Amino acid sequence: MPNTDDEGTMTPGGVLQTPKGVHDILPNDHEYYTYIKKVVRHRLRQAGFRRISTPMFEFTQLFQRAIGNDTDVVSKEMYTFQDRKGRSLTLKPEGTAGVVRSYIQNSMQALPQPVQLYYIEPHFRYDRPQKGRYRQFWQLGFEVIGESDAALDAQTIYLANLINKDLGIADLFTVQLNSIGTPESRKEYMRVLQDFYFDKERSLCELCKTRLKTNPMRLLDCKEENCRILAQIAPKIADYLDAESKEFHEDLKEYLTELGIKFVENPYLVRGLDYYTKTVFEFWDKTEGAQNAIGGGGRYDGLVELLGGKPTPAVGYAAGVERIVANMKREKIRVPHKDVIHIFIAQLGKEAKKKGLSLMSDLRDAGIKTMASLGKDSVRTQLGLADKFGAPYTIIIGLTEVREGVVIIRDMKVGTQKTVPFDEVIPTVVKLIGKQNLDTYSAGELSYE
Repeated sequence: MPNTDDEGTMTPGGVLQTPKGVHDILPNDHEYYTYIKKVVRHRLRQAGFRRISTPMFEFTQLFQRAIGNDTDVVSKEMYTFQDRKGRSLTLKPEGTAGVVRSYIQNSMQALPQPVQLYYIEPHFRYDRPQKGRYRQFWQLGFEVIGESDAALDAQTIYLANLINKDLGIADLFTVQLNSIGTPESRKEYMRVLQDFYFDKERSLCELCKTRLKTNPMRLLDCKEENCRILAQIAPKIADYLDAESKEFHEDLKEYLTELGIKFVENPYLVRGLDYYTKTVFEFWDKTEGAQNAIGGGGRYDGLVELLGGKPTPAVGYAAGVERIVANMKREKIRVPHKDVIHIFIAQLGKEAKKKGLSLMSDLRDAGIKTMASLGKDSVRTQLGLADKFGAPYTIIIGLTEVREGVVIIRDMKVGTQKTVPFDEVIPTVVKLIGKQNLDTYSAGELSYE
């Protein structure tokens, strides 16, 4: 019987579907994901970063302690469950907490500092699905742990912008920048905010009425109209920053200017996670603003200590891959990819199939991307299949070709064909497709200790 769940696990006809808020990444979209990973890997390796992967789930306490119990992420959006021993586990809703936990657990403080790490991984939040927002989503992120200097914050923003530029979308976004100071300076500011909103609570949305008691700074970035109006006249955090935070922020702006990074000072930018200190920044859409932000980050100097490590400064950035892809498509950007076929093998008869199998293996080893029809279709049907796969050339092998030790190579575009001896097939095909287009790989790149 079809499932009647309002999120539709099945169609009326009983066909299983994905749960609401998740989606398949089909081959055409994977071309974008592959290219994005290539760009990220290239730019971050240039800057000395190394890749890390943390578990898909962690103990729930990690996120409660790192992100904050009163944040929307922890209080509403986490996928939390108990294992068979009754321990509370959570699918990771963001990447920084796990990276910092790994930094502490694996004694990375003993490495040369700062430690620079990056990741490209799926994350999970039980959020309301909408444009660019999914319940399973990919994030790229990078963290610099172990040193405090405004120049590192500037480098982080510069690298994020450089990646956007390489992906063809940098001009769509502005860098929104703010300083939220230290936890100590924020205490006074939050008291002032609560005093300001004391007699205005009836004008707040229901969510902000709760935030006023638990996390008053989040009232500043609410998207509801009444809340936005009040935020415009609320006290500004810049007036309550400590001297060190002010100097740090001024240095950051100087470094960004030196790097040619334009930015907008935004006193209402606070970010939604409790671990941030001093610098916070986001990349906002020039026309849609925060509604179509693709990424953000900031400094989190207290997080390592909060999770049980020694006091250690850090700064990081994360961006949503799905949102990046959506903006690349919006700009009608097509990415280069290698998912093309060089040659298709069509065969007729068991002996021809045996020859085709060994030839297919040899062609692939030579870097020639090869597909073959291994069923019992007619040559005409196989040629039609080669055409659908977009193969520029087809090798045809029948009983006659097996006896004579030759193959027929057909140019699929112009329809001409020629007979080639078996031992000349690979050099002939290489010449046809060009050495520069070979897709080579060698296990000889491995080394042994």
